[in-house]
Amino acid sequence: MKKHILTCLFIFFYSFIYSQNKNTTFDSNQFLKELSDQACLCIDSIPTKNLRTKIIASKINRCIDNVVGAYQIGLNLKNINLSDNDKNKQININLNTDKNSTEYKKNYIIIEEYLMANCYALKETIAANDVIREKSVSKNEEAMKAYHLGIAAARKENNKEAIDYYKKAVAIDPEFAFAYDNMGLCYRKLEDFDNAIIAYQKSLEIDPNGTMPLQNIAVVYQYKKEFNKAIETYKKLSELDSKDPEIYYGIGNVYAFNLNDLENGLDNLCKAYKIYSDMKSPYRTDAQTLIQRIYVNLKKEGKEDKFFEILKNNNININK
Repeated sequence: MKKHILTCLFIFFYSFIYSQNKNTTFDSNQFLKELSDQACLCIDSIPTKNLRTKIIASKINRCIDNVVGAYQIGLNLKNINLSDNDKNKQININLNTDKNSTEYKKNYIIIEEYLMANCYALKETIAANDVIREKSVSKNEEAMKAYHLGIAAARKENNKEAIDYYKKAVAIDPEFAFAYDNMGLCYRKLEDFDNAIIAYQKSLEIDPNGTMPLQNIAVVYQYKKEFNKAIETYKKLSELDSKDPEIYYGIGNVYAFNLNDLENGLDNLCKAYKIYSDMKSPYRTDAQTLIQRIYVNLKKEGKEDKFFEILKNNNININK
């Protein structure tokens, strides 16, 4: 099986070289793009309905894993002349397939970071929250029809029209939690933050264990610049799911960049980074970016030692 995979990767590399031009040099940036585009298509095909975040993250990880080998082959062969005159010569390469190796992790992160910046499907997939609970969706056909019309309108950025459809859905079925969730999102996009909170609170009344409306309330409080309320809401969320990295990412972001409490911010962002990494979630790159920003600020304040102390307490080693 491994031999078959390596053969396919080798063929992909040759195809890439010859599809460019037999006489051109190897374009590593273009090669990274083409491989990442393949991974992006793989990610776009992941079904997210009723899947937990950890399972979705593992499927994304598999899509990225599938192209890391090809990328490593490309890096090994980029300086080899693959012209027609040399096509019969023997080529020896060393490919490190150990996923725990420094080389493999480095190449994995290069592709992951490229996808975070360029693959819309990646962020859409990891942000998906279609875990269906008892009162998430309606059993009423007319309510569901209005709900789907609302989704269609929202996709076209017709948020006011979407809200009208969601209101129709909850008028038919007052215990339709997803309709209130989506209504809240539309209000938020319209910067009607008070009504967004009302919609999310309605969803919580229907399903007190719903994590998505509570998380969205915390986000809305940030838009309203009510930062302490945002932190209080994130802490309530942690009572429902203490392993959700979004909680610590949100708290860390608010502490560090809204309340200027860099040390509390760093501690929470380290916790988020650790959980993202354990889940193999691409969002760890966002957490790492914020951690690096905090390092710059703490260094200016002469607190570089405090930075590394907090990282050490969280069992994290990140290069400056």
